[in-house]
Amino acid sequence: MTASRRLITSVTPALFQPMTTRPTSTFMFASAVAVHRYIRASGQTSLKAGVSSVARCGQPLQRPIPATRRWYSAGDETAVPGSKIWSFDEVKQLVEAGKKLSHNDVVIVDVREPVELQSTGKIPGAVNIPITSAVQSFHIPEADFEDMYGFERPSRDSTLLLYCKAGVRAKSAAGLAKHAGWRSVGEYTGSWLDWEANGGPIERVKP
Repeated sequence: MTASRRLITSVTPALFQPMTTRPTSTFMFASAVAVHRYIRASGQTSLKAGVSSVARCGQPLQRPIPATRRWYSAGDETAVPGSKIWSFDEVKQLVEAGKKLSHNDVVIVDVREPVELQSTGKIPGAVNIPITSAVQSFHIPEADFEDMYGFERPSRDSTLLLYCKAGVRAKSAAGLAKHAGWRSVGEYTGSWLDWEANGGPIERVKP
């Protein structure tokens, strides 16, 4: 037997071992924007199913995320299909009306990270559901949600009015919320930068 034939004979069995015998670890590093895109592309309706479908199709779960263009103006046509677009004046009227969280109310949701709220404050009455560090926020069970955030998860019968710093994360959150079962979702596309620039009232957040 030639040396090359001996090499092929020794290597071939290893190549055809069942995949379960090869120790592997899968890690996913992705922004909320990327996860939302993966779920939509896979045609799934849940975070877990969407990611699993992408993996089965051979798509990499870790890849460089291209820079995402930021949108600021209200009425942006890039909003998630079916989302209501809210303007500064509409959000201000809602805040001034003193809406309370209840079964059919509009719930204002700040999806920025807690440290951002501590630095800038928030729109009065808004609840904080961050999606960058906890992209699964809208998919976790009610009991787990309350344990994590300290307040009841907004009812799926309520309208979620989402905002972030500049509108990008709000758009991603709108898509994730729709996949999680919320039928009525709105985006304040101007988000915090627009709110602050127009002199909207601010509620301070303690560390």
